[in-house]
Amino acid sequence: MIKTGMCSATLSKYSVEDVIDIAGKAGLDGIEWWGNGHVLHSDIATARRVRSLTHKAGLEISSYGSYYRTGVSEQDGLSFQDVLDTAIELGAPTIRIWAGNLDYGDASEKIIRDIIDDTLRIADFAAAENISVTFEYHGGSLTDRNDTAIKFASQIQHSNVFFSWQPPHGYTVEHCMEGLEGLLPRLNTIHVYHWTIGSYEKNIANETIRQLKFPEDFYRHPLSDGIDRWKKYVNLINTTGRDHYMLLEFVKDDDPEQVIADAETLKELI
Repeated sequence: MIKTGMCSATLSKYSVEDVIDIAGKAGLDGIEWWGNGHVLHSDIATARRVRSLTHKAGLEISSYGSYYRTGVSEQDGLSFQDVLDTAIELGAPTIRIWAGNLDYGDASEKIIRDIIDDTLRIADFAAAENISVTFEYHGGSLTDRNDTAIKFASQIQHSNVFFSWQPPHGYTVEHCMEGLEGLLPRLNTIHVYHWTIGSYEKNIANETIRQLKFPEDFYRHPLSDGIDRWKKYVNLINTTGRDHYMLLEFVKDDDPEQVIADAETLKELI
């Protein structure tokens, strides 16, 4: 079953109460709460309050969007125990995490091993609380590309470790489908948006990648503009036979009205 939701980071300038109100008006099922803003890591009181407000509004908590980077964050002062304690109070079934802070190709064997070891450690801690961990699919981590994300997933053999997916910007739908299919056995949440990149970046679609410049290379569009692509993604996601949250993220202009419009498109897709 696919449920609909949004990442609260999408509305980073709005209050918790506003986010809940907008998600309700959009007819969404749940919210992923933002660990760098709405529910800060280790802010137990806020986590408890947000959990209560979310449930009172008839919404679920899909996940806790943390910024814990395995192999990195403990040394940088962010304890996974603090993140986990916050997720427990929030009532989140899964914690979004990141695979280090380097692209796979830039990471040494030791760095990769440290990231794997830390992942296995925190996965055990979270499992004891019936909470899973879900890796962000994103540049600047070991899940930066289709091939590296799939390779990293194969190196993490733990029943409590899952992966999120989002379409990489600027690629063909066929390329995006390859990455999604490769992560399908471990797929948990999906981040939903429709972005394109400008003509300044002409070679990304044929696998030659330079560091994109934000925001001038990136263009956000209504989700309805990408509906043909997303139909294919949803059809593939449905083949898992498992439950998934599809979470709207970074809508055009960070506009609450766009959240509502994109939510209608998402419900149509599902």
